[in-house]
Amino acid sequence: MRFTSSPRGARLARRLVSHRLHAWGHSYASPANETVTLIASELTANAVRHGHVPGRDFRLRLTEAEGGMLRVEVTDTRAERRPVAETPGPDGESGRGLLLVDALADDWGVTPRPAGPGKTVWAEFRPPPGPAAVTPVSGTRGPGPMPRRAPAS
Repeated sequence: MRFTSSPRGARLARRLVSHRLHAWGHSYASPANETVTLIASELTANAVRHGHVPGRDFRLRLTEAEGGMLRVEVTDTRAERRPVAETPGPDGESGRGLLLVDALADDWGVTPRPAGPGKTVWAEFRPPPGPAAVTPVSGTRGPGPMPRRAPAS
């Protein structure tokens, strides 16, 4: 889905992620929903703050693979600003978002945008097994470009 590169766009993207995960069976209070929503929040905030190009939007994609792996991808049009997780100074008011992503995600990284300038920052999270985990089902749920299942590799 496409969002305006603004704090409002980042907020809407975060809410959509939480609602979509809930619709997929990861209740709002589940560790999977809370963790992936926080990861998406940090990635979209970074796209707005560091990847903003006037007049350009950012894109969000959320998928769940067969094994339950949840993947968030946020694409912006700023190629020259690649995110790096660095420890900010003790008095720094920002700079901790990617440290949170690094601590919460099973894996994350940055890839060049395939069509045009920009980059995609992605993160993957595998919910712990247990009663809150979703039993995989086949097919796609939800409208538009946020399929439940990632394409087979």
